[in-house]
Amino acid sequence: MKEPRLRRRQSGRPTVNDVARLAQCSPMTVSRVINGSSGVREDTRVAVEAAIKELDYAPNKAARSLAGVSQIRLALLYVNPSAAYLTELLIGGMDAASRLDAHLVIERCDVGEDKEGLINKLTASGIDGFILPPPLSDDAELLALLRRLRAHAMLIGPGQAAAHHGAVMIDDYQAALDMTKYILALGHRRIGFIIGNPAQSVSALRLAGFRDSMLNAGVPVDEALIQQGEFTYRSGMDAAAKLLAMKERPTAIFASNDDMAAGCVAAAHRMRLDVPGDLTVCGFDDTALASTIWPELTTIRQPIREMAENAIDLLVQGIRLERQKQPRKPRHISLDYTFIQRESDGPPPA
Repeated sequence: MKEPRLRRRQSGRPTVNDVARLAQCSPMTVSRVINGSSGVREDTRVAVEAAIKELDYAPNKAARSLAGVSQIRLALLYVNPSAAYLTELLIGGMDAASRLDAHLVIERCDVGEDKEGLINKLTASGIDGFILPPPLSDDAELLALLRRLRAHAMLIGPGQAAAHHGAVMIDDYQAALDMTKYILALGHRRIGFIIGNPAQSVSALRLAGFRDSMLNAGVPVDEALIQQGEFTYRSGMDAAAKLLAMKERPTAIFASNDDMAAGCVAAAHRMRLDVPGDLTVCGFDDTALASTIWPELTTIRQPIREMAENAIDLLVQGIRLERQKQPRKPRHISLDYTFIQRESDGPPPA
C-alpha cells in the first residue's frame, strides 16, 4: 500500500489531520484516542498512537485557546484508600480550581499501572500540570518520570520535599510527638500505636514522633504494642483486635489516621469496652469521620482542604510564569496542624 503523503502547515508542526492521514482514520478518532475516550478499536488506537509518536505530535495550546479552551488544565492523580481523606482533598481542589478558572481532571493511578502511558495520555489531552497526594507524592518512579518529562507537578503531604517538584505539607513528626505527649499527660503508660501504610513516608515520621515522645518521657516502648496498619478502617480494626487481646492490653491507642482510629473504636465496642472509660483512642487528620462516629475522636487536624488549595494555587502560578517566559522554581510550604480534643480520650482506668 502506498504510504500517504503528509501535508503540513508552513510552520512544519504536524496537525491532527496529519496524524489522521498517517493512521488512516478520521480526525475525530484521533481526538478520541488523545482524550482516552472509549469506543475506539484497539488496532485503530495502536495505529493512532504510533502516528503520534512518529510525527512527534502534541496538541496546539494556542489553537485550543482560539477554540475557547483557555483554562489551565490540571490532573489530580489518586490511589489513596481513605474515602474521608479523598473527600476533603477533592473539595479543596475543586474550590481552588473554580476560583482560579482552572479545569481539574480526577484520574485514578493504581499500583502497577503504566504510569508513563498515563502521563503521556493526559499530557496529550492538554493537561498542563499534576497534583500528587499521598501515596503518589512518595512514588520515586513517578516523580522521576515527571521530572524527565519536564512536567509541572505539586506534591501534597510527602514525607520530605522533593528537589524538583513543589510540595505542601505539615510537620507529621512533631504532630505525632505532641499527640503522644498529650496521651502520656493523661496518665497512660501502656500506649498502643498503629502504623500507617508503609508505602507512605509520613507513616515512618508519625511512628518516630511516637517513639521519641515516649523516650523523652522516660517510658520504655513495648514493641508488642506497635501494630502495622494500612490507613484503612479494616486494618485499624484488625490491629486493635490484636492489641486488645493481649493479656496486658494497652489503656490507650494512637492510630496514624482517623480511619484506623474509628476501626479501633469499633473493635473496643465489640469487646464491650467503653471508650474512653476503658480505652482512650486518638487519631490523625480530623476528617469528617472523626466527628461523625461515637465517641467523637480526639485527633490532629491536618488541613487537607487547605493543602489541596495551596497546591493548586502554586501550580497555577508556576504554569502562568512559564507561559510568560519568566523563571520559576519549585516552592515548598508547610502549613500548621491543630490538636483537637474531643470525647474519645480520658485517664487510664483505675
